[in-house]
Parts: sequence; structure tokens; C-alpha cells
Amino acid sequence: MKIIATSDAPAAIGPYVQGKIVNGLLYASGQIPLNPLNGEIVGDSIETQTEQVMKNISAILKEAHSDFNLVIKTTCFLKNIEDFSRFNAIYSKFFDKEFPARSAVGVAGLPKNVLIEIEVIAEVKS
Repeated sequence: MKIIATSDAPAAIGPYVQGKIVNGLLYASGQIPLNPLNGEIVGDSIETQTEQVMKNISAILKEAHSDFNLVIKTTCFLKNIEDFSRFNAIYSKFFDKEFPARSAVGVAGLPKNVLIEIEVIAEVKS
């Protein structure tokens, strides 16, 4: 097992790590739209926040020697499920070849009152 940590993604705001690699798979903790440099929330729209979350995920994938084409499954938490189509428009731009399996759910609240959180499971390049 290997712990993934990069300064290019936000530091954990609780008792967890950015990700762990186990048996060739990355299990990344949920990412919210925090600026990794100052820990501040980026944007106030679902589009801006989704973009930042995906950038944070990209940094974790890179650190783990993976990328969006190797993502197997995502779990997406939206504060307002009515943002679903606007979220999809940004999310879909990050996948070149094919989309991963995905769950997307509306939730009552998220850390720091953000609009979106996404976690991923991805294959790691050998």
C-alpha cells in the first residue's frame, strides 16, 4: 500500500489522505473545490467548482502515475441535483477515450458548504 500526497492538490482537511494505491488501484479521497495553494474555495457556481475539483483530481492522478483515461469509477456528490446537466458539461470534458462508471447523488450538505465533491478509483500505470 502506498499513500499519495501532492502539494498540487488541497491538503486533507480531516483525518484522511489524498489517496492510497492498493493492488494497482488508486482510491482517491473526495475532492472539493479548494485552491491547493491557499485552501480557499474556488468559485460560487457549479461550473467553476466542478472545474477546480477536476483539476485537483488530475493532480492526484498524476502523482499516482494515472490519468483520467484510467479512471474506473467516480462518485459525485452534488449539493443541488438540479445542477446535474451543468455539472456534466464540465465533468465530461476531462475524459478523452471513454467515461468511467459513475454514481451521482444529491446531498443535503458538503464540507465547507461547497456545491460538489468527487471521489475516484483509478488504475495505476505500471
